[in-house]
Amino acid sequence: MTLAEEYLWNEIRAKRLGVTFRRQHPIGDYIADFACLACKLVIEVDGGVHQEPEQKEHDTIRTLDLERLGYRVIRFTNEEVLTALPDVVSRIRNYLTNNSI
Repeated sequence: MTLAEEYLWNEIRAKRLGVTFRRQHPIGDYIADFACLACKLVIEVDGGVHQEPEQKEHDTIRTLDLERLGYRVIRFTNEEVLTALPDVVSRIRNYLTNNSI
């Protein structure tokens, strides 16, 4: 895991948000950074390479494929996680509250 992924994992693991997240979980042809299977939520933490045009295209296809499998994908940058972790966790919590299981 990257440093940003470690920081986020420490905030969402062990049902800290009321649901179980798995890290590096396979879904279809992909490995999600974090996944809540019960609420069909995937959280991706993207580093700088995800700003490259080719990677952006790959990420779009990946998101569409995961959505076809019934998952909602939320993406955060490494920078967001490292500099605004409470806001990131709040956005996840809001999603979980507004899209209850």
